[in-house]
Amino acid sequence: MGKETGFLELDRKDRTYADPKERLKHYKEFVIPHAEGDLKAQASRCMNCGIPYCHNGCPVNNIIPDWNHLVYEGDWKNALEVLHSTNNFPEFTGRICPAPCEASCTLNITDQPVTIKSIECAIVDKGWQEGWIAPQVPATRTGKTVAVVGSGPAGLAAAQQLARAGHSVTVFEKADRIGGLLRYGIPDFKMEKHLINRRGVQMEAEGVQFRTSVEVGVNISIDSLKENFDAIVLAGGAEDPRKLEIPGAELPSVRPAMEFLTQQNKRNAGDDELRAAPRGSLTATGKHVIVIGGGDTGSDCVGTSNRQGALSVTQLEIMPQPPEKEDKALTWPNWPLKLRTSSSHEEGVVREFAILTKRVVGDNDVSGLECVRVEWEGGKMKEVPGSEFTLPADLILLAMGFVGPKKQGLLDQAGVALDARGNVAANVVDYVTSDAQIFACGDMRRGQSLVVWAIREGRQAARAVDLALMGKTELPR
Repeated sequence: MGKETGFLELDRKDRTYADPKERLKHYKEFVIPHAEGDLKAQASRCMNCGIPYCHNGCPVNNIIPDWNHLVYEGDWKNALEVLHSTNNFPEFTGRICPAPCEASCTLNITDQPVTIKSIECAIVDKGWQEGWIAPQVPATRTGKTVAVVGSGPAGLAAAQQLARAGHSVTVFEKADRIGGLLRYGIPDFKMEKHLINRRGVQMEAEGVQFRTSVEVGVNISIDSLKENFDAIVLAGGAEDPRKLEIPGAELPSVRPAMEFLTQQNKRNAGDDELRAAPRGSLTATGKHVIVIGGGDTGSDCVGTSNRQGALSVTQLEIMPQPPEKEDKALTWPNWPLKLRTSSSHEEGVVREFAILTKRVVGDNDVSGLECVRVEWEGGKMKEVPGSEFTLPADLILLAMGFVGPKKQGLLDQAGVALDARGNVAANVVDYVTSDAQIFACGDMRRGQSLVVWAIREGRQAARAVDLALMGKTELPR
């Protein structure tokens, strides 16, 4: 362990944020990292538990106590090696993962978990600064070819692992740049996009070919991939958004959250957002904005709307407000249901829980939203009599989640079996679909989920593909 009495002597001290008034002026990251001495002190708090529950909480099985100890010892280079042994892209997870590992930390029983996420991020950032992260070019090539469809975290992880195993890997991405929702879904103030770019450079040096602006099922057929590649990995996202089924939802200013977020990311990149905006430019500037959906995507819409200069931002959630503090005896070490306030919420928003939307008000465009309060009993929802109200609205953003991958084009052509939820059917042992040449991983297989789950599935799918092609594999699971 780090320091035997570290957890007794030191309290948890996490990274801090720049002042909201300052960070709302730009779209850059605003987390203030620890000084190196503070990081060593925080790492010393890790108890190296006999049963490390943080492993249970981490989908990629990060070897957390080991690299905590190495940071405490000042051995950053070996800490980076341990970190990379389970996670291809810790600079992504160190910024946008909700850190289920910290919820599972034994010290979370007293609300003092080790600052695992901050330490993880610091390790990989130092690795890049020191020049320790370099391409890992395989010594030999297998002669096998693999097509990876989708360049989000699942596709990138699968492609990198397969390239390092010696296969010739081509990644097909329908957008103009790689990254999937990392690129065009997550705001720059949570994760700047140069982080994706430098991993792309590393992967190209390892032999991965990226073909952007190529949509499989539209610009190129799945049959063409089957003819030219030994295996295909479907690693696209769960991009079919849940629709708002109420009167008036067809009005022009009722828009999907991803359309809104993508346009701002394109502006930040210096692109013409109208090239990917068939319904025209979309901003919250000078508008009363309502965000429907209380999750991370809704929070991202809040932060983006405030940066664009919205008059007001209201976030609606149909479920009741969670408790501010969980019952540890009932939940630990599992991920708890509790009220979570994001950095975007701290920047200004009215949050309403247990709200059902009834009708979008407006003739030619949105002017308001009719709502009613609801109560939940026995898992069933009922409206509260006399609780109807109308909110002023100029822009309504739909952040209610996704119902699975889009079927048109790729999946219709592939003809692979789907599960009961409309995702591509494949198990987590061999990740193979109903077509033995096609594998599936990430959100396309499991439905919308976390970046950390996507990386895990991409790595495991790569191992399954390598085993299927070669009859053996040395890739880790």
